[in-house]
Amino acid sequence: MDPITEFHRGMTRRQLFNHARNGIGAAALASLLGPKALSVPAHGETARTSAGLPGLPHFTPKAKRAIYLFQSGGPSHIDLWDHKPNLTKMHGQPLPDSVRGTQRVTGMTAGQKQFLTNGPIKPFKQHGDCGRWVGSGLIPHTAGIVDDIALLKAVNTEAINHDPGITFINTGSQQVGHASLGAWLSYGLGSENDNLPAYMVLISQGTGKNPGQPIFSRLWGSGYLPSEHQGVRLRSGVNPVMHLSNPGGIDNNMRRGQLDDLAALNAKHAEATGDPEIEARIAQYEMAYRMQTSVPDLTDLSDEPDSVFEMYGPDARKPGTYAANCLLARRMIERGVRFIQLFHRGWDQHLNLVRNLTNQCRDTDQASAALVTDLKRRGLLDETLVVWGGEFGRTAYSQGKLNAGRDHHGRCFSMWLSGGGIKGGVEHGVTDDFCYNVVEGGAHIRDLNATILHQMGIDHTRLSFKYQGLAQRLTGVEEAHVVKQILA
Repeated sequence: MDPITEFHRGMTRRQLFNHARNGIGAAALASLLGPKALSVPAHGETARTSAGLPGLPHFTPKAKRAIYLFQSGGPSHIDLWDHKPNLTKMHGQPLPDSVRGTQRVTGMTAGQKQFLTNGPIKPFKQHGDCGRWVGSGLIPHTAGIVDDIALLKAVNTEAINHDPGITFINTGSQQVGHASLGAWLSYGLGSENDNLPAYMVLISQGTGKNPGQPIFSRLWGSGYLPSEHQGVRLRSGVNPVMHLSNPGGIDNNMRRGQLDDLAALNAKHAEATGDPEIEARIAQYEMAYRMQTSVPDLTDLSDEPDSVFEMYGPDARKPGTYAANCLLARRMIERGVRFIQLFHRGWDQHLNLVRNLTNQCRDTDQASAALVTDLKRRGLLDETLVVWGGEFGRTAYSQGKLNAGRDHHGRCFSMWLSGGGIKGGVEHGVTDDFCYNVVEGGAHIRDLNATILHQMGIDHTRLSFKYQGLAQRLTGVEEAHVVKQILA
């Protein structure tokens, strides 16, 4: 008998799993799924295939796919989107106690006097047929697409620091361990491409001296959902997803045979135990195998004309930059990836606001606008939802000495959406004269997530997962509303 066959027959399933951990399949699986990949599911946990849940979408979706341009650190709505001309006149004056009220402040502000700083660092101008006021000295390219975007000017959150803030907006809770927005979409709707994951993640870093806050893999994690729905991070460089290449001495035919043997053993065990996570593991081994071809094709930009690189900006040819990631996001949309999330670090401008915010906008402005324009000209924007924003905004008062920088501010901030059934050229929400409190039209981050799900054909109150005796939801048990005022 063939010694390899004899060796396999003499192995238990657990031994084969341990053996496979040293091979390409398990290495790729661990890279794709993280530490939960080979764990036993919690009691009552179920796994779903790429087809999504039965009965979803709940209604006809406006968007088939989504791109979330997450600006990590908290962009200053005061300098970019929320025009308050009187702030310049109030430069150097203390923030009235009646405005701040009982708000908690960060340790960087506690015990200090809060003096209003000199309005936006560059003048606002009106743009587009809608006449939108924009800090266009910082974001001239985005100012050029205002007729294609809806601006939410009164988004709000209870979080005042980065880790709980970014966790809250991405997972629906300030506590760790909950499933991310992309994982919920993968779980509910499944994938449109058998050769790429339903949820993919790209990370970039601003070129300024401010490195920004760390980005954690749990921000695109599956939490209590089946592990196959975790986002897959695409890295820059030679190996976009680690461990996809066959090791030395293993060719594709041999690898195919290994997977077939492993799948047969797993299928037999799944039939005997009824453990649904086993089938999820089989599917992920197969995905890793197929990604060996699909990922290099995705990241090979040699077929893109020079005009496209010029549209996205000078950094578009540099792997790992925000511009290059925006271009990759468009290519993923063309291949049917359900949800793509870009995390761009460096928006935490506590010091040297003028220099650091200018640098950050230069890194992101042209590519953000180009992505919307590119999708539109290819006929993809109508079915693609694009979301831009961070975990909170910035304060109207100065951090430290006047004009130094701005602190965190969650009571109100601005975000924009485009495509996927969103009404262009509109804005919703009003803040006070200090850009400090919501006056009307407030949209909590739960409302934002409910709106994103709605555009994808999901009723946020009906998408849940039983865990620890509770029906877990992205929007939690608190009240959340779809922001219908921005829907086409």
